[in-house]
Amino acid sequence: MKRLDEILTQPVMPVLAIEDPERAIPLARALIEGGLNTLEVTFRTQAAAESIRRIRQEVPGMHVGAGTLVTREQALAALDCGVEFGLAPGLDPDIIGLFEKRDVPFMPGVMTPSDIQRGIALGCFCQKFFPAETSGGVAQLKAMAAPFKSFNLKFCPTGGVTLANMNTYLAVPEVFVVGGSWLATPQQIAAGEWGRIAEQVRASLNKAAELGH
Repeated sequence: MKRLDEILTQPVMPVLAIEDPERAIPLARALIEGGLNTLEVTFRTQAAAESIRRIRQEVPGMHVGAGTLVTREQALAALDCGVEFGLAPGLDPDIIGLFEKRDVPFMPGVMTPSDIQRGIALGCFCQKFFPAETSGGVAQLKAMAAPFKSFNLKFCPTGGVTLANMNTYLAVPEVFVVGGSWLATPQQIAAGEWGRIAEQVRASLNKAAELGH
C-alpha cells in the first residue's frame, strides 16, 4: 500500500462539500486549471458518492479522495466509487480496516498524543490534525509530533487553515499537505465561480512556493 505522502505530492488540498453532482466535473477542471491534481470530496452531503464517480470517470489525472467518513456505510460507498484515499475527522479502527482490506490508504483524524499512538498501532503514518486551529494550532502540532519523530509521521492539518496561515503549518517539517475549504467554498461551488476558484488555487500554490514547496 502506498503512503498518502506518495499520493498527495502537492502542498494544498481542497476540502470540498458538493451539494449538486452536476457541479463536480467543472469544479474538478477548475482545480486542474489552477494547478492542482488532488481533491477531497467530503461525505457531508448526499451528492458525495455521485460526485466522486463523475470526477473519476470524466477528469483523468485528478487524484480523488473521500473525506468525513464517519460510518462504515460511508466508507464502503467511498471505496465502491474507486477513491484513491480516505480521510476522517476521527479515528475508527473499523473504517481503517475496511480501507486496509482494499489496499487503499487512509488518514484518520487525530487531536491528542493518544490518538497519534493509536494511529501508529493501526498502521496509519499519515494523520489528519483536526480541528487544527481550535486545538492549539501549530504550537500544539509541534508539541504532539515531537515524541514520535522516530516513526516518520506526516500530518495534514485541516480546520481553520486559510491562505493567511497555511505557511505557518507548511513550515513544520512533519506537515506534508494542508487542507481546507478556502480553495473552493460551498458558496463558490454552488454559484459556479470556476475562474475565482482557479485563481484561489494559483494563489495558494504560489504562497506555498515561498517555502520551497
